[in-house]
Amino acid sequence: MIVTPLFVVFLVIIFIAVWLFINTVDKRKWLTFLISLILTPVVYFYLFYPMLNIFSSYHHEKHFDTEAWKNKPELRYEMRHEMLTDSLLIGKTKNEIETLLGKSEWFSWDDTIKGNSTEKWNYNMGFVPGAFNDMQECIELKFQNNSVESITPYQLKKTFE
Repeated sequence: MIVTPLFVVFLVIIFIAVWLFINTVDKRKWLTFLISLILTPVVYFYLFYPMLNIFSSYHHEKHFDTEAWKNKPELRYEMRHEMLTDSLLIGKTKNEIETLLGKSEWFSWDDTIKGNSTEKWNYNMGFVPGAFNDMQECIELKFQNNSVESITPYQLKKTFE
């Protein structure tokens, strides 16, 4: 476990809350302090921390790795930030993209040709963890002259049957 300033602040806040609660039950300061000291880690790790993880949108981020991309498609969202900010794929050819990401999972609709365009490749990035998240992360690669011109992130509402 890594002790960070935020961790210490949360522990102090929880200690104060537990102290105030126990103080309503018993007015003996030494007993209240002892019980609060014992209950603070329990309350933190079994109540506060799980709730924080459920309702916060924090998730791990990883560097782009072709093998991880292909073997664990449900965790692709972890590599999304680096792909978008560092423009790793801009300028790559279709063959290079197919080597890095695999074949396109689906093509986007193009109104000019009234059909799915082979110049707009889409990839599923999985679901970002969260309590009420039903949005699937996706990216669209738009090609021009056989090289990636732009990368567009978007979300799809996923309905579960």
